[in-house]
Amino acid sequence: MEVLFGILAGVLMAGGVWLILSRNLLKFLFGLVLISNVANLVIFASGGVTEGSPPLVGKSGIVEGVANSLPQALVLTAIVIGFGLVSFTLTLALRAWQSIGTTHVEEMCLSEQRAGATDENGGVLSVDDYAQLERARTVNSEQSMEPGR
Repeated sequence: MEVLFGILAGVLMAGGVWLILSRNLLKFLFGLVLISNVANLVIFASGGVTEGSPPLVGKSGIVEGVANSLPQALVLTAIVIGFGLVSFTLTLALRAWQSIGTTHVEEMCLSEQRAGATDENGGVLSVDDYAQLERARTVNSEQSMEPGR
């Protein structure tokens, strides 16, 4: 059973890394979820898999055939922390999409380079709107430099 967990962890990790490297914010989030699940699977498998054994010691105090409860507690804690991380990252991704209008990392980097390019509501202008604004500024500056004005 541990070998199956190891193979599954490797496949999930490869998928998570592939998603993170895809340069899309939403795919990055899904990759983060997959890698978080891989960490949980590795912690759970490291405690050893004892099928059909409870994680509690009976009244007799005999410890034979009892599952290790520490990895189970660590996985439960990691699930809660992972859920908080995913919720926070999803909120950031939603806010970035609302203000920038895209989830592609390259376009987000372009919007950082043109800092200060905001609309009347404080949102970041799209690439087309920014180009139109720059053309209008160029025309206005050329008209103001003419000697007859």
